[in-house]
Amino acid sequence: MNDQIGNIITNLKEKNIKFLRLQFVDIHGTPKNMAVPINNEDQILDIIDNGLLFDGSSVDGFADISDSDLILKPELSTYSCLPWRPEDKGTARFICNIYHTDGKTPYEGDPRYVLRKAVEKVEKLGYKYNVGPEPEFFIVDKDEYGNLIPHDKGTYFDVEPVDQGTDFRRQLVLDLELLGFDIELSHHEVAPGQHEIDFRFGDALKTADAVITFKQAIKAIVDNMGYKVTFMPKPFFNESGSGMHINQSLFDKKGNNIFDDPSTETGLSKEAMYFTGGLLKHCKALSAVCAPIVNSYKRLVPGYEAPVYISYGFKNRSALVRIPASRGKRTRVELRMPDPSCNPYLAFATVLEAGMDGIKNKIDPGEPTEMNLFGKTSEELEKLGIEFLPTSLWEAYHSLEKDTVVQAALGKHVYEKFYNMKRAEWDDYRIQVFTYEQDKYLNI
Repeated sequence: MNDQIGNIITNLKEKNIKFLRLQFVDIHGTPKNMAVPINNEDQILDIIDNGLLFDGSSVDGFADISDSDLILKPELSTYSCLPWRPEDKGTARFICNIYHTDGKTPYEGDPRYVLRKAVEKVEKLGYKYNVGPEPEFFIVDKDEYGNLIPHDKGTYFDVEPVDQGTDFRRQLVLDLELLGFDIELSHHEVAPGQHEIDFRFGDALKTADAVITFKQAIKAIVDNMGYKVTFMPKPFFNESGSGMHINQSLFDKKGNNIFDDPSTETGLSKEAMYFTGGLLKHCKALSAVCAPIVNSYKRLVPGYEAPVYISYGFKNRSALVRIPASRGKRTRVELRMPDPSCNPYLAFATVLEAGMDGIKNKIDPGEPTEMNLFGKTSEELEKLGIEFLPTSLWEAYHSLEKDTVVQAALGKHVYEKFYNMKRAEWDDYRIQVFTYEQDKYLNI
């Protein structure tokens, strides 16, 4: 027994942990788990060594019923106790990797494996891929008629009493720190009921695990306080939606940020610029993965601070890609289109592959755009040569059809399952009849 396993077993005993959750995500990024009652040390060791068999055919986008058996194996570094569960006879969890029944061959439909594969690929080139996401969310309530409404009427950086989320965020930060999060800041966002909690950047796999834990923890903690959290990109008409900007950087083996170059006028290396070029080249296909639901495209519309114009800039927050002013180790490239409904494993993997395609093929992003694009007409944007992101899930998955780099990042299994799911989601949506249509057209 190594020290890491020994420390886990000691913690399980000291915390009087009764239930051990083995957690993974489906192709949508929805957490799934099996809870095992812990009765003795041998049981724990058996789970760590051999994993646990489960039916993959019961999970969206996973195995066919004819070959459904898969194995969950705990990733030891993800062990943590769950602060929102009762302390007495408490609950701990592992995030798991998924394998075929030989226990050695990674399951190609596991979203975590998709990211592991992409990260290992760049590690062989001598790079470490770091990510810092900025997930936004709404705390919602119901009015006297049962309609969903924002929890408060606060706006950007407001304080109490207008900001009614102060106590929520305080409790969330404290509980997230118990889970090992390094919280950098929290604040009220621009829309009523909307909030943001940012945590420090880290390697992509650890950060994707953290995003899943972050969403799960926030939903559970706020639910215990009698309210509801949603990561839906656009829950309310005529209000800004929730994004999850992805800040990215590449470090070498010596711990140097290779996007940083003090000798250039911008302080950016050629790798940073090529990486940006890759993001711009593949952004239409990336939108299918990073803004993956019908509702995502209610957020990605002009006028609500969402980036819909394919361009990059430095101070310009109307551009799709922004390169913030920080330099040195904090030099980064920020992709602003993703939203928190995405599967972070698939999002980070595809974004990384797009950026690395830029570096490999030296894709020039062109000149930066520093004007406010939100104020430009379609005709003015056309003259500037600036294109738009897809305006619907239909456009997005058709863009994915044409992009072999993003498809390869997902892998054949995940790409085919994901693509078919998105087509089905769009078909289901387009045949619906909404109240808007009845109100507008019923008297025709």
